[in-house]
This record gives sequence, structure tokens and C-alpha cells, in this order.
Amino acid sequence: MWYTISMKPNTQSLCTAAREATNYAYVPYSGFHVGAALLCDDDTIFIGCNVENASYSVTCCAERVAIYKAVSAGKRDFVAIAIAARKGEQWLAFTPCGVCRQTLAEFCGADTHIYVCRADGVDEYTLGELLPSGFGV
Repeated sequence: MWYTISMKPNTQSLCTAAREATNYAYVPYSGFHVGAALLCDDDTIFIGCNVENASYSVTCCAERVAIYKAVSAGKRDFVAIAIAARKGEQWLAFTPCGVCRQTLAEFCGADTHIYVCRADGVDEYTLGELLPSGFGV
């Protein structure tokens, strides 16, 4: 699923899409719902959610699901990503894991915006801040 926003997407609209994506998470083991909203350079937004597996290493994070959906739809140029996480009804703030950071680096520059959607606001980072010495960054 992807979204096309009729106006220029902003941080709030990305966080809203990321929070909505948490509802689709498959998390029978951790109960930790994560959603991501990836903004493409043409203002298309792809959402992703985490999908757990009993074989933990097969689990896929929300950020990578959104990236893979976008890439499989022919998109390669990304501007920003928003991440929302919750356990039950409690909203939590977490940055992407190292694997997701490196996956973002495959398609994004060091200045790509990463928004962490908290219950009471948004923290903003760049990919370069979160992955200062990644491959290809």
C-alpha cells in the first residue's frame, strides 16, 4: 500500500502514516508494533510495518518493509522516513536499527531526514548522524 498526498507531505503527515502502519504489524512474540512511512522524491509515501517470525533472524523491520515496497514499485529516490513505535497503547521513541540504517544508505544520502515520532513530538536526525561510517555513506 502506498499513499499519495495531494499537498506537499510534512513531518506530521509522515508521522500520521507511520502511526497508522503500526496497526498492521505482525508481532506475536514481542508485542512491539513499529510503523514506517517512507517519502519518495515525487511525494509518494510507502508505509511498512514490522513482521516477526519464530525464527527471529527472519523478522523484518518496518523501515525495510517500506523501502522494499517502494523499490519493488520502481522507486529509488527517497527524501525522508518517519518511524513510530508502540507497545500496547504506549508510544515509544526509537531510531532505526543498524541494518535499517545501512539499507537506507543504499538508496539515500547522508542528508536524508529520519523522523522519530514520539507521543509528544518528533525527533529529527539525518542518516549521516545515525550512520556516520556506513558503507557507501
